[in-house]
Amino acid sequence: MNWYPWLNQPYRQIIARHQEGAAHHALLLQAAEGMGDDALVWGVSRWLMCQRREGAKSCGTCHGCELMQAHTHPDWYRLEAEKGKASLGVDAVRDVTEKLYHFAQQGGAKVVWLPDAAQLTEAAANALLKTLEEPPANCWFFLSVRESSRLLATLRSRCLSWPLIPPEESQSLAWLGREVTQPEAALRAALRLSGGAPAAALALLQPARWQTRQALCDTLIAVLNDDILQLLPALNSDDVADRLSWLISLLVDAMKMQQGAAAWLSNGDRPDVVTALARRLNSSALNSSAQQWLACREQLLHVTSLNRELILTDRLLAWSRLLAPPVISP
Repeated sequence: MNWYPWLNQPYRQIIARHQEGAAHHALLLQAAEGMGDDALVWGVSRWLMCQRREGAKSCGTCHGCELMQAHTHPDWYRLEAEKGKASLGVDAVRDVTEKLYHFAQQGGAKVVWLPDAAQLTEAAANALLKTLEEPPANCWFFLSVRESSRLLATLRSRCLSWPLIPPEESQSLAWLGREVTQPEAALRAALRLSGGAPAAALALLQPARWQTRQALCDTLIAVLNDDILQLLPALNSDDVADRLSWLISLLVDAMKMQQGAAAWLSNGDRPDVVTALARRLNSSALNSSAQQWLACREQLLHVTSLNRELILTDRLLAWSRLLAPPVISP
């Protein structure tokens, strides 16, 4: 698992709390995709399971470390939805929490990690809540979440929130520049499109992925004054949420350009597309467009059994009415 330099400080802070006997039994890690919360949890877990710790480091050679490195430690539990399912049910939670009240098989700590706590059903969240209210001794919970508002308020209240803040943009750009060869404008665009999360930006900059985003930009500028329905193939894909995010960011950038804030564009590498949108739509139409595409994205993300192509087609037809030039009466 990759380790990232921006994780050093939160790692040291969390370990220091354990060393001082002041660690909270449940950490709620709030992190954007690509911030490395999985690596942070893994690093802290290895330290907790180590039998011969060396300050803030795990020794790497004891039996506990060997089991962790082999991903076979019997006291380390990962709770997530089964492959192909969107939710984590109550039975899986009860199965793990029941084991927590037994003596640790290695005689040390027990760790439970939920990579996406938003997957918890209400029943599963309530079952976990009971354990968090009266946790077993030497048992530590790590919950990762992208949007904490999707968790039950009672569950959030039993955890210590720990946001992973993106590094300064200059630091992230320097790191990206060492990882991939791209113009600085592309590095900055990928970083801003990824919410400042460097690892997510690096994933976006991979050739096939970056070309997908560039193709969307090229298609948009080509059809903006033509038949907007030609944009459908560029949007209709399994990663539709990402593609709609790119489209929304272009609309927001067009509003920034109209307000004289071009220095803060997310898509600074594609001023041609941003300028075309800023000239084609006024500020009100841009705002309406962004809001409507955002609602479409949320619908496709969170409402099951929808016909994606039909939803996108309907939205493009509605958008074409905003893009249509005004009819001037004689």
